[in-house]
Amino acid sequence: MEIVTRFAPSPTGYIHIGNVRSAIYPYLFARQNNGKMILRIEDTDRERYVEGATELIEDTLKWLGLEWDEGPIVGGEHGPYFQSERLKIYHEWARKLIAEGRAYADPTPAEKIDEYRRECNEKKVPFLYRNFRPTETPEWEPGIPLRFKTEPKEYEWTDAVMGEMHTGPEVLDDIILIKKDGYPTYNFAHIVDDAEMGVTYIMRGVEYLSSTPNYLALYEAFGLKRPVLVSLPHILAPQGNKKLGKRDGAKSVTEYRADGILPETILNYLACLGWNDGTEQEIYTKEELIERFSLDKIQTSGARYDETKLFWMNGQWIRRIFDEQGCSALYDRTEGFWPEAAAKYSEDYRKKVLSIIYDRLKTLSNLDEMTEYFFADPEIDVNMIIENKFLKKMSESEIENLLKVTISKLTALKDWNADVLQEALNELLAETGKKPAELFSLIRVAVSFAPFSPALNLTLDVLGREVSLARLNAVARSI
Repeated sequence: MEIVTRFAPSPTGYIHIGNVRSAIYPYLFARQNNGKMILRIEDTDRERYVEGATELIEDTLKWLGLEWDEGPIVGGEHGPYFQSERLKIYHEWARKLIAEGRAYADPTPAEKIDEYRRECNEKKVPFLYRNFRPTETPEWEPGIPLRFKTEPKEYEWTDAVMGEMHTGPEVLDDIILIKKDGYPTYNFAHIVDDAEMGVTYIMRGVEYLSSTPNYLALYEAFGLKRPVLVSLPHILAPQGNKKLGKRDGAKSVTEYRADGILPETILNYLACLGWNDGTEQEIYTKEELIERFSLDKIQTSGARYDETKLFWMNGQWIRRIFDEQGCSALYDRTEGFWPEAAAKYSEDYRKKVLSIIYDRLKTLSNLDEMTEYFFADPEIDVNMIIENKFLKKMSESEIENLLKVTISKLTALKDWNADVLQEALNELLAETGKKPAELFSLIRVAVSFAPFSPALNLTLDVLGREVSLARLNAVARSI
């Protein structure tokens, strides 16, 4: 039997961390088993529909390398793949239930239903609509809500993550299948779509576990074979006390992308958030994830979201791309992240800068602040020198003299490259009797006025003789 999974997001805004993980697992499982993954857009909640959200979902999946085998753009034999275009199909399936006496039109006003709910609250008993099921119902037609006529009973099923499950009849109710506006509810539409599209594994958040008995009742009413149900644990807030939400600091994937987080990082981090193959490995390629992924290694408990680790992992991926694929491969990812002044410089020069700075980057957005001084003369801040923790014991005259000795030494160099510069710097240490932290801090601050720079000889090499000496001279005159 071919394994078929699906990712079925709602186009209601930005695609968030939890949404993406719900796409990653079915993708990995389908690829590992030579199956296929379907992308289906569940856009029946017209009140929450956001223009452009579908395109954002598609673009995000493509950016992450999560290709779908059927769905929007690529097509397939089970379309259409937008639920809003499948209303006729839902209505046909609904009429099957009506014909079997398992669904009924419900004209009960919302006010009356609220009254039933208050009545149950006052009696401190659970509200179940089946206990207030109308005795006389009209013929159903769009414009009247359609409800499932449940037959309460016990259900048992196996969840691939949570194990053996059991519920009693008290959780079964007459759920709405078709809303007043003619659109289906999620509870009904996904049952129909998964059946028509041949989905064999349904992976979704554990929050749907409580609704599963009603889904099982629908499978039974239609005579459908149950798909394998896979409940994914919550992604928890950093404190671990609740499900991760917008207020907990997690950004949308679009925001992380704009911040310079790589797609490899998002895929790697989220795949391992709630899954572990039993090893100490943390950095995985997509191919490694496909090879090692298994449903029995998905955790049953929630996994804490740790943005600090996400940024750490991104730094690892930046270094891995540079080390394994070369500077050009990483440079191709950096468009839009350089400081504005970098536009006046050649691609070769920017690559030289990247080659000495890449191993300090956590995100590509760090490029702006970390490389500004390579493209524009920094503003001289004498206080930054005299208050430096390694220099504050020196007098201003000592600092000025040390700068002049440095300028003289560097000016006399016939060649200007990293090796020659390192040799000259070592000679300066011996000639001045200064510690590396003192001498090198002074030169570093004088040419960059930045809180961080790469190795000093590399920085001077990339800046070049003319710029380096000009900046050292300007600072010496300002002391």
